[in-house]
Amino acid sequence: MAFLKYSLIRLALFAPLFVLFLFLELGAVLSVICAALIAFAVSYLFFQKQRDAAAAAIHGRLSGKAKPLRSEREQADAEAEDSLLDANPDVTIRNSGPRAPGS
Repeated sequence: MAFLKYSLIRLALFAPLFVLFLFLELGAVLSVICAALIAFAVSYLFFQKQRDAAAAAIHGRLSGKAKPLRSEREQADAEAEDSLLDANPDVTIRNSGPRAPGS
């Protein structure tokens, strides 16, 4: 949620600046570049708390310590599979992809 909030803040800075630069007839490419640079500078200077929260959220998701994104049903299926495998150690699972028709 922090990443989304920070992204929306930056977009809210970028959009009016882009429109302003288009209104000043700088051209589309130059307007994008100027609006992006100014939005970056303003967000870097004044929104450090939100930027740090967004970075922490991304780090938490990518660090490997985050909870898996599974539904309750998927979690229950995984636990049932794990318990069956623990009860039957001689069973192996082959993860071959979907089979082609006729094979």
